[in-house]
Amino acid sequence: MRARLVPLALSLILVACSPGGEALPQLGLDVAEPSVSGLSAGAYMAGQLQVAHSSHMVGAGIVAGGPFGCAETPGNGLMPTAARNATRALEGCMADKLRSSGVPDVRALAQQAKNLAEDGKVDPVNGLSKDRVYLFSGGEDRIVARSVVEAAQRFYTEMGVPEKNIALVTRPDAGHTFLTVDTGNICGVSASPFVSDCDYDQAGAILKWIYGELEAPGQHETGKYVVFDQSPFATGFGNGLSSEGVVYIPEACAKKDGCRLHIALHGCEQNREEVGKAFIEGSGFARWADANRFVILFPQVSANPLLNTKGCWDWWGYTGEDYLTKDAPQIAAIWKMAERLAERPVRTESR
Repeated sequence: MRARLVPLALSLILVACSPGGEALPQLGLDVAEPSVSGLSAGAYMAGQLQVAHSSHMVGAGIVAGGPFGCAETPGNGLMPTAARNATRALEGCMADKLRSSGVPDVRALAQQAKNLAEDGKVDPVNGLSKDRVYLFSGGEDRIVARSVVEAAQRFYTEMGVPEKNIALVTRPDAGHTFLTVDTGNICGVSASPFVSDCDYDQAGAILKWIYGELEAPGQHETGKYVVFDQSPFATGFGNGLSSEGVVYIPEACAKKDGCRLHIALHGCEQNREEVGKAFIEGSGFARWADANRFVILFPQVSANPLLNTKGCWDWWGYTGEDYLTKDAPQIAAIWKMAERLAERPVRTESR
């Protein structure tokens, strides 16, 4: 019986991990002005991607997230990175419950980022000096404390981002969620799909803070959501990436080079497998994309019953000790996706 079960189990694994979707298209995007945003674990990953590729990124939207490297805990290297960082990640980088963890030590985290830059593991930190950063904390958020979001604000200041380039936005009635004008849960609810109707266009607020004044969005998106195969961008076992991701392509960007890229990262329990289109289509990024020639990339990670039960981006080291660097499996994969989108397509001239 065991001999029969082993190949059956292997076949089920292969089916679950088999690639899906079409190839990520080449669109000739402008690589000079990419930006990133995310909720919760996606916010932490947004900050990691921004620091790792600061020479290219122009800004980040951090919704209910803390400073870069927040979970990093000193150790002797004998304990796996994820296990070493788990307590600080769950406490000091979220609800700030343990006195032993306390509010994140921003100066130590800034020095850590500088050390990584000196070692060539992330881009030079002076690349952050012109970035614009949007930070958000909801008054009803019981998952990530405002003190942690404020620590992110101090981290960016410590890294040389001018105070005038940092927006810390708060809403007393908002929970642990991405805010919209008219989509999702009742405002204040922190529950799946972690999108809430708070009469606030958070997607627009993020994009306008990073890029300045933009054209007003239309009532409905007119472009195309493309489900693409993420497997060509994934490396190593246990990278956490889903087989499929999504990219939103406005009609104008499908026809002509030069659109800008914004990367939108879901939070824990907010991937396609868990909430379907609720974040991807409900966040509101697509309408702004149509009006302002943005392509919106929605990469995806999957839950893992051992190390990542809620489908979170890796901000505490479950993919390995290099999780904060350009070589981190998830950071490297997202950046390869961006590079593919920036490649010049072969367009057929219409007659």
